[in-house]
Amino acid sequence: MSTSDHVRAILAGTVNAYRADPAYRNRPDVHAELDRIGRRLNQPMRIALAGTLKAGKSTLVNALVGEDIAPTDATEATRIVTSFRHGPTPKVTANHRDGRTSNVPIARATEDGQRGLTFSFAGLDPADIEDLDVAWPAAELIDATIIDTPGTSSLSRDVSERTLRLLVPQDGVPRVDAVVFLLRTLNAADIALLKQIGELTGGETGALGVIGVASRADEIGAGRLDAMLSAREVATRFTAEMDKTGICQAVVPVSGLLALTARTLRQSEFVALEKLAAVEPADLTKAMLSADRFVREDESLPVDAATRAALLERFGMFGLRISIAVLRAGISDSVALADELLERSGLIALRDVIDQQFAQRSDLLKAHTALLSLRRFVQVNPVYAARQILADIDPLLADTHAFEELRLLSQLRSRPTTLTDDEMASLRRLIGAAGTDAASRLGLGPLAPGLGSDDGPRAAFAATQRWRRRAEHPLNDPFTARACRAAVRSAEALVAEFHALGR
Repeated sequence: MSTSDHVRAILAGTVNAYRADPAYRNRPDVHAELDRIGRRLNQPMRIALAGTLKAGKSTLVNALVGEDIAPTDATEATRIVTSFRHGPTPKVTANHRDGRTSNVPIARATEDGQRGLTFSFAGLDPADIEDLDVAWPAAELIDATIIDTPGTSSLSRDVSERTLRLLVPQDGVPRVDAVVFLLRTLNAADIALLKQIGELTGGETGALGVIGVASRADEIGAGRLDAMLSAREVATRFTAEMDKTGICQAVVPVSGLLALTARTLRQSEFVALEKLAAVEPADLTKAMLSADRFVREDESLPVDAATRAALLERFGMFGLRISIAVLRAGISDSVALADELLERSGLIALRDVIDQQFAQRSDLLKAHTALLSLRRFVQVNPVYAARQILADIDPLLADTHAFEELRLLSQLRSRPTTLTDDEMASLRRLIGAAGTDAASRLGLGPLAPGLGSDDGPRAAFAATQRWRRRAEHPLNDPFTARACRAAVRSAEALVAEFHALGR
């Protein structure tokens, strides 16, 4: 039985217990909450984007979705928690604090074939709105609902509290399954909040489903061509600092603006960039010494000032410099340029991490959220069968091996061990750092669906033997022994998987 099936069985038993108890039989609020917990298991995973004011959350939402859906300027919409989910047609619903709902007018603007979504708050009081629900027919939203949150450092206490109510609610009931935390600096407030998020999403035994982003990465290097190299160094430093606390599984540098522009690149922009790339390098370098100089009316460039200003807004100085450099290197069409910019933006690396840490474990993360929610619910609403229900929940939270793998991924470099670098790399791979499929865990490269060779079974058996021996090393400290035992269980699971397939 999978973890999700086990959770559903516990939930079904809990529902029956509350229906049979005279004190709760006629309590619609109680049964509605149990229904909500059950429905969440069948819905897409909920990923929250959080961070300080102006960290680039809305821009990253748009980049991940591939469309300009989230307002990115200082509109009222950026001060409200907004959920972006898949829907057959565009629709925006405002959930009011008094329980009412209302439709928010949307305006779809078309520019060079690009769709955009703009919210209109005419007739609405933003202070009266609890959150927004945006349904949009984007393929990227089919398997995950992305939640954009206001900045945690907003000067408005109410705005910051909207985010805190979602990420660290006072009732202790998780509202999201995973968190992407955007960092521009690494300060005490961010670390404290990440610790709180980790405690809530992971329970008492450690954080689950938290990754970091060194956001607006192109600005770290002041828009220079090597800006992303500087950003990677910063991300490495952030990772090292947070590894000490075990509160984050990875930190990835991303230029959200460049990623969004790459995913929505317009042919007219490509044509304008080609003209700029054809300018004498020394003259163009002089014109691009600063943003102000680049958009001057008196610059003798083959692209008018208004178009240059629009390019600067869409690409940023880093994006413009990279685009011109790759065009001069031989890129000859808009599709190839978009692909190159997307790769350089860091978004592909971020999506890979989200896939490995979140998407491939979405059922597990949702099951964990359901268990924590159900545990809290039973504690707040005691029923005659509460002891038995908790006796089912607690061992599953504590002992499920997949939970242990996720926790170890965020703790391995933060805790002292006697593992060598090679052992550390092998162990991280085995417990799923590079993906949860057998090939990724064993480092064998892509395997055919039928696993049509003996390489897989042999490698799984060898890994089991290797980590059994390592787990019994007499000089192991407790944490190293725990990590090695987890590696043994992961390898044994692979052996069992191959055996079940007849290999």
